[in-house]
Amino acid sequence: MVTRYGKDQRQGFSNRIEKVAIVGAGGQMGKYFAEHLVKTGKHIVTAITRPSSTSKQPEGVQVVRVDYGGDDDTALVEALRGQQVLIITMSVAAPSGTISKIVRAAAKAGVPYVLPNWFGHDAANDALCKDSLFIEIRDSICSEIESLGVSSYLLLNCNFWYEFSLGGGPDRYGFDFTKRSLVLFDDGKVAINTSTWPQCGRAIANLLSLKELPDDEKDQSPTLSRFRNGSIYISSFLVNQRDMFENVKRVTGTTDTDWTITHESAEQRWKDGMAALQQGSRKAFVKVLYSRMFFPNGDGDYQSSRGLHNDLLRLPVENLDEYTAIAVRMGENGEVQ
Repeated sequence: MVTRYGKDQRQGFSNRIEKVAIVGAGGQMGKYFAEHLVKTGKHIVTAITRPSSTSKQPEGVQVVRVDYGGDDDTALVEALRGQQVLIITMSVAAPSGTISKIVRAAAKAGVPYVLPNWFGHDAANDALCKDSLFIEIRDSICSEIESLGVSSYLLLNCNFWYEFSLGGGPDRYGFDFTKRSLVLFDDGKVAINTSTWPQCGRAIANLLSLKELPDDEKDQSPTLSRFRNGSIYISSFLVNQRDMFENVKRVTGTTDTDWTITHESAEQRWKDGMAALQQGSRKAFVKVLYSRMFFPNGDGDYQSSRGLHNDLLRLPVENLDEYTAIAVRMGENGEVQ
């Protein structure tokens, strides 16, 4: 890959990202990207949304309504023209081919960088991605972006969202707050990286606030371009289930005797989930994802093997109690589907 320098660019080149478009800016992850980008004061953020959408967009975000459901992408290409970064954050239940259609439109519009709906697993871990049924998605979208020859992709590796997963029922981090029950996977001591929604928002806002290119050959300061067609690794916490349980008890004022605790093999849960999927149970997908992350082989802990970009992106150390309390509320109120 040829290194580009700011000094070699055309006259009038601005070595920073100013215009960012988001598909899904009103969603549970997209709103944090939008809010934190706006908060920097360095970006013009545009939400690209369907005409029928009723999602409330974060304050300070411009809105362009585009019907990108059909074959004609003219309006979508026009909406993306002049944008420097496109962030796609959509539900896994989005119609097949939608992300590809948006990526192709971004290439036609000349958008230099695309974040293609990858906010989670360690994208460099082939075995983990394969067992989690993500490897074909990863390979197809990344290869398509590269083959179009216009945009570069950026993948945010943040693992599962902490408050969402802790409050999301026993198929996720094993907790059921309404029943006060906990399923420990194996011995409950497998540590994984996990990130809060705000930390993900800060990470992307700070990433896109870096200089785009190094000024010259001597410039060693961090730049966005160093992440082209690669991954950004962040984390809020490196914790195991027992760590989470101790924190939950502290936040809720409970003790071991208030909880029903059982044990299951993470590998067997994954096998059972895969079997259920093959029988047509879409609900089993969640069990497959989370059980695989807790295999005792260290796949869920990319911090130890890859390192983190938290310091480079100036991310704060967060308070585990604060986000555990949010998760407990979400679990008790049934806010996670």
